[in-house]
Amino acid sequence: MPAVVVLGAQWGDEGKGKATDQLGSRVDYVVKFNGGNNAGHTVVVGDEKYALHLLPSGILSPGCTPVIGNGVVVDLEVLFQELDALSSRGVDISRLLISSSAHVIPSYNRTLDKVTERFLGKRQIGTTGRGIGPTYADKMSRVGIRISDLFDEKILREKVEGALEQKNQILVKVYNRRAADVDAVVSELRSYADRVRPMVADTSLVLNQALDAGKTLVFEAGQATMLDVDHGTYPFVTSSSATAGGVCTGAGIGPTRVDRVVGVIKAYTTRVGEGPFPTELLDDMGEHLRKTGREYGVTTGRPRRCGWYDAVVARYAGRVNGLTDLVLTKLDVLTGMEKVPVCVAYDVDGVRHDEMPVDQSAFHHAKPILEEFDGWWEDIGLCRTFEDLPVNAQRYVLALEEMSGTRISAIGVGADREATIVRHDLLD
Repeated sequence: MPAVVVLGAQWGDEGKGKATDQLGSRVDYVVKFNGGNNAGHTVVVGDEKYALHLLPSGILSPGCTPVIGNGVVVDLEVLFQELDALSSRGVDISRLLISSSAHVIPSYNRTLDKVTERFLGKRQIGTTGRGIGPTYADKMSRVGIRISDLFDEKILREKVEGALEQKNQILVKVYNRRAADVDAVVSELRSYADRVRPMVADTSLVLNQALDAGKTLVFEAGQATMLDVDHGTYPFVTSSSATAGGVCTGAGIGPTRVDRVVGVIKAYTTRVGEGPFPTELLDDMGEHLRKTGREYGVTTGRPRRCGWYDAVVARYAGRVNGLTDLVLTKLDVLTGMEKVPVCVAYDVDGVRHDEMPVDQSAFHHAKPILEEFDGWWEDIGLCRTFEDLPVNAQRYVLALEEMSGTRISAIGVGADREATIVRHDLLD
């Protein structure tokens, strides 16, 4: 099974880092193909807890080569902060490869991101203010700066000057901010060139050669399906392709090279930022899920909005990604509930929707149609086979599997790397 995609099947924070990390010890490459440092993965290894923002989870697995693909936007300051933090804890960071075509997040885009979001007022998207969106916009407008540009000061200066001709007009005349200085921007970006140079490669070539040699690769998505710029709850989305299709453009491999697509999904649902969320709980139960599941952003620390499992979203994720497997995480958070509701469909102005409404307004007004399942009280943290789970927990998992339309191949029952029940081998 040489090429496996691991992605979020909800609004992010599903536990993709743990799922990828578990595969990491058995694969040769782990590739991040979209996003930047606007999202994070938490990986627990024994007594050690690692919070990764920009780096692929595979960097924690000895012998695995972590790769940042061309579809990622890179904040070089954050990159080296993460690398230094891992190195100080004894993690080998020497294997990291970065695509020469990946775009760099310059300081002026971080400034633009923050002031633009504040300017939107009540129409805010809920961005992290880290310059992700403006950098992807530059990429599409063909005024972006790529990693390879750092090594030629003349080209770098020309590109920075070209970008700032327009951006400084916006900063000064629209937002009443100070203009960005070309020399300062060029100097900052050039300061990273010598250190990043040994990591830079034609990663598309490297990855395709690895596939030709029968190596096993995992492609790790940032964000999630419902935040995808095309298929998510637009405009409350990220700026990149977080679905399976993004692998091909973001890593430089063809669609025929992908063998399995694994969706990671929580046993309930969360989202961060603005936008519609049909199963959201604004009561004590929502707060219970938040506290029990420790639902606070890895990157921002923001409290996550919490709600019940949404089978409509799960079916939609299965369809747009071509999911072959689901990894169900945080089942243990539901322990101790008398009843566990699941959203099986939506009610939109009296009309039942079993599939995702195509109209943005309809989804915004969707009300969940819930079906309740009997809960369980037993501690499931030490369960390692499906049969170890309480009967009601087994019934809940099987019901989700049937409603979601994709087999559940693994079940998370705790935060630790080993706290997982494997029903089907994801690499078999």
